[in-house]
Amino acid sequence: MSGVARDPIPDNLDLLWSFDTEAVIVSSPVIGRGRIYIGSTNGGVFALGLGDGRKVWEFFSDDDIEASPLILGGSVYIGDLSGQLFALDIDTGEVQWRFKALNSIYGSANWAPAPDGSGSHIFVGSYDNRVYSLDAATGALNWSYETDNYINGAPATDGRHVIFGGCDEILHVISTSDGTKLGEIWAGSDIPGSAALVEGRAYLGHYDNKLACIDLAEQRIVWEYEDKEHGGAFFASPAVDRDRVVIGSRDEYLHCVDRETGAPIWTFRTRHEIDGSPVISGDKVVFGSIDGWLYVVSLKDGREIWSYEIGAAILSSPAVAGGFVAIAAEDGRLYVFGETK
Repeated sequence: MSGVARDPIPDNLDLLWSFDTEAVIVSSPVIGRGRIYIGSTNGGVFALGLGDGRKVWEFFSDDDIEASPLILGGSVYIGDLSGQLFALDIDTGEVQWRFKALNSIYGSANWAPAPDGSGSHIFVGSYDNRVYSLDAATGALNWSYETDNYINGAPATDGRHVIFGGCDEILHVISTSDGTKLGEIWAGSDIPGSAALVEGRAYLGHYDNKLACIDLAEQRIVWEYEDKEHGGAFFASPAVDRDRVVIGSRDEYLHCVDRETGAPIWTFRTRHEIDGSPVISGDKVVFGSIDGWLYVVSLKDGREIWSYEIGAAILSSPAVAGGFVAIAAEDGRLYVFGETK
């Protein structure tokens, strides 16, 4: 959940192909096994060839999908607004199992190895105020943990802890093994996105216009960043590299701060709010804005390196892998960029 891609972004990006899902896309794409997987608000999940956009398979649920897929082993895990979490065969799209929460699933699932070493566990939050732990192979319920309000983002995990926030204004820390409460930290406002968990610290934004760094062991806020000149809620999740934290805001700016102190380093202004999360790739940051543009800026100083006008609002976060950059937009299309070869 750090928002850092291992693969570099090519210096020269061209639009290679796009695919029309025929409905608004809020979901973010995921790249794996030479394919791209994406959900759509018509209930569709699409598996597309990475190189050419050819449709490999499609699956339709009974309700809108805004969550992003999780790829694990031979399965794609994704939830819908009816509260169903599906495990789909990664090669065929056939349903392996489904689990029904009591309310909508908006955020992506996450995973960790099972504590006894046998298999893996899936974690997902819901608008029924709960986080669930499920057996990855069967969908059997291991445990659930109830909070006092909606859970919108994806849970973060380091294998021993599950960390998530919600509309109860609290960052929760629970055990992966049995869901017992290990701690909680009051953030000060609703947490709509996901926390980036890096080296024992959680980085998250919230509705009170602040980006916070929280030490999990000490259960305290280490620093808070707020741009008092512009000021806007943070709906996106941050990207965290070795010494910087980058996050978009509803004040129309991308913000970069010092990871250790929270001191501002630079801001980059777009033409509208930024609800999608950025991805750091080497010395570049890639992100989309509701202004309809996809941007690549310098991590060092925020200088614009490249941009592309899609022309439709972007709520999705980019996927970066194998020399490709993928992003989806409200016009219902998935766009894939790379070097023309």
